[in-house]
Parts: sequence; structure tokens; C-alpha cells
Amino acid sequence: MADQHKATLEAGPEQILYAGILEKGMYFGLLILFITFAIYAFGIMKPYIPLDQISHYWSMNVHDYLEHAHIKTGWGWVGMLKYGDFLNFIGIAILAGVTIICYLSIIPMLLRGKDKVYAVLAFLEALVLSLAASGILAVGH
Repeated sequence: MADQHKATLEAGPEQILYAGILEKGMYFGLLILFITFAIYAFGIMKPYIPLDQISHYWSMNVHDYLEHAHIKTGWGWVGMLKYGDFLNFIGIAILAGVTIICYLSIIPMLLRGKDKVYAVLAFLEALVLSLAASGILAVGH
């Protein structure tokens, strides 16, 4: 009887799609991180915090640093992309957001396979991650 039910350890098509998108998104995010770090390190764009003043901020906690440097929290970094030291946030946002894209991409496949429960769960996961990233669900800072 145990022979009749063989467990398979092969990934399903949804898992393959999810992993493929995650891999491409991860490589793209890393590429952006390398490029934006090079722009910052080689001084191609002016930094918000001048390099000769950076050591002054190292001893501060996050709250004091943000207050002293006049940096907005949350999505405030988007308005500071004209500075070389804030460009790396683009790559970080890509790496953080690729999971949302992965979940949304597998929903049609789950629906075609009549896996409605998994499709709803994937949608809810993408929704919760999107709301968390938006700052709507922010508590505290």
C-alpha cells in the first residue's frame, strides 16, 4: 500500500515561476546596489552627508541622526534620490519588493489550477506586504 502513494519532492509550476522571478529580481536588485554604490563611492553624485562629516553621525542613535541630519522617515528617501548616499535605497526597495511581484505572478496559475484557497492566500500575502511597505500599517516610528 505504501508503494501506491509515492511522495514527490519536485517543485510545482507555481514554485518554479515564483523562484524564477525571485532569482531575476534578486540579481537585478544586486546589480542596482552595485551600480548605485559605485556612483556614491566614486563621487559621481554629491552625497547628502559630506564624507568629512560622516564620522560625526556614527555615534548617534537613529532618532538623533535623523533629527540632526533633517532626514524624513518612511518614504522620505524617495525625495532624496538626487544625493549619492540615498541612491542605494533603490536597490534595497527592489530586493524588498520582489516578493510581492512573485506572489502576484503566481495567482493566475493558481486560479487556472483551481487552487482558489492558495490564490486568495497569495493575494492576501501580497496585500499585507504592500500595505506594510506603504507605511499605512506603521506602528511607532
